[in-house]
Amino acid sequence: HSKSVSARRAACRAIVHIDLDCFYAQVETIRNPELRDKPLGVQQKYIVVTCNYEARKRGVKKMMSVKDAKEKCPQLILVNGEDLTPYREMSYKVTELLGEFCPLVERLGFDENFVDITEIVEKRLNQLQQSGCSRVCVSGHVYNNQAINLHDTTHVRLVIGSRIAEEFREAIHARLGLTGCAGVASNKLLSKLVSGTFKPNQQTVLLPESSQDLIRSLDHIQKVPGIGYKTAKRLETLGVRNVCDLQAFPSAVLEKELGISIAQRIQKLSYGEDDSPVMPSGPPQSFSDEDSFKKCSSEVEVKEKIEELLPNLLDRVYKDGRQPHTVRLTIRRFSSTNKWFNRESRQCPIPPHLIQKFGKESSNVISPLVDILIKLFRKMIDVDLPFHLTLLGVCFSNLKDLPSSTKGSIGFYLKQMSPPSGSGKRVREVEDVSQGEGSASRTQNCNRTGTTKTRKLSEEKKSNVKKAGVPNFPFHLSPGDIDQEVFRELPEDIQKEIISEKT
Repeated sequence: HSKSVSARRAACRAIVHIDLDCFYAQVETIRNPELRDKPLGVQQKYIVVTCNYEARKRGVKKMMSVKDAKEKCPQLILVNGEDLTPYREMSYKVTELLGEFCPLVERLGFDENFVDITEIVEKRLNQLQQSGCSRVCVSGHVYNNQAINLHDTTHVRLVIGSRIAEEFREAIHARLGLTGCAGVASNKLLSKLVSGTFKPNQQTVLLPESSQDLIRSLDHIQKVPGIGYKTAKRLETLGVRNVCDLQAFPSAVLEKELGISIAQRIQKLSYGEDDSPVMPSGPPQSFSDEDSFKKCSSEVEVKEKIEELLPNLLDRVYKDGRQPHTVRLTIRRFSSTNKWFNRESRQCPIPPHLIQKFGKESSNVISPLVDILIKLFRKMIDVDLPFHLTLLGVCFSNLKDLPSSTKGSIGFYLKQMSPPSGSGKRVREVEDVSQGEGSASRTQNCNRTGTTKTRKLSEEKKSNVKKAGVPNFPFHLSPGDIDQEVFRELPEDIQKEIISEKT
């Protein structure tokens, strides 16, 4: 019974996947409208990482070398895209805009977002039923041109979802100047797979009866979102190359080879089943930056490349306002057979005395950080032997709030009392830390949305604290410790925490 209930709930979900068209190229066109309708490529190092549809018509493809792209299309205009700041900023704007429609928005990279519109659909369905209206038109395409059955509420829900997806796309175009594709389906996996059926600037809805046709149309197992390169390689050794192979493969053998949880998860994915929720992205869990190149073969070069990566990365950490407690170094050795996936990493805690300097004396942090990262490098590479690297990356993780810079923390409230002379500088530093939003790098790993909204929400919650029943200022604390007026304005749980700390 519980399985049938959960199956019904899953069928009632409506998920939209928004995928912006050739995103970097669109951002460059918005920045320089003269590039519109001209073949345009965005270059990072010696690769065209993306290009617009004018360039694609002339044979240019993503991830093509600059040399080959120029041979295909001599008129190709190339823009340097190594500074990701404009793309990151526009990406956040898209996610924030979608958040105005619905709180359940999950970023996927810079150019994709999932939106769970189940509740919006339910409200509109109720309004339709109350108005006695039985007609509702689909927006965009229906996968496989499947006929819509208006007596089937699952079909009606997804059709309503297609209307909402069109509203999203219209708003993104009207307010930000961007076009994109959308997929509407009953889960994240299927909405992502169906969104690219018609490109560019179009959308497709997938009805449940066509989901198996869609999933079986994938020519390789790695085309299934959620099945990565390494898992796909292991599956290939078992003779599993496409979705039909995976569906037919004995579950017991798969569980023995991959472990029960992974085996069950990927076999579910092969049937188009995905109950993962749309998770609002929130602040980033880490900040990373990496650089790829043809060859790096000396420790001196490694040190130089780390020194190039750190300033932008430290700037982003500073503007975020939290302190990282872990640093990680990633390398990729050259391999003629395994070009993209041959990565190794080592990480270690950041020493406490360095953590304290983050955001204040970033220039003083670089040299000791380089020393730490070189030690991590030597754990992976024997520098006495020849080596050939094609990528270096640095990542700061395990981010924790600064007690003095977070409005919700006790440290913040304690600093709001009238400061003794000479302490004003510290308060100003606190305010500066909380102002910035994002910054530059080449390749990042950063999910951050809704910063201003969260801040506003916490301020609203604070202003709505009920004054009734608030304990008086505790007589055993001297007024020099805490300002009495500030103390009375605090939420009750924070008051209790201060009292317990002081007693």
